[in-house]
Amino acid sequence: MKNIIIFITTGSKKEAEVIARDLVGKRLAACVSILPSVESVYTWKGRIQASKECLLIAKTEDRLFLKVEKAVKRLHSYECPEIVAFQLSKGSADYMRWI
Repeated sequence: MKNIIIFITTGSKKEAEVIARDLVGKRLAACVSILPSVESVYTWKGRIQASKECLLIAKTEDRLFLKVEKAVKRLHSYECPEIVAFQLSKGSADYMRWI
């Protein structure tokens, strides 16, 4: 079993909470942490943009990534939401089993 962390950004804390509760409620993530304020700078439609966003950090299994992606896209307000995953190479054995 391979564990991953998925980063997801949202435009509001309410949207972040809805997505987090959906993922945990459907057992698509063991835990979702919400960082309520990050500053993002990016290009969108040819222009440099900056905005305050929330960052979700979902802890889950690699095999669930596509289901997480589908659930997030269904609930997300962005046209192209950030949904990126990172493999966890190390971690507390107890925590890694819990995920």
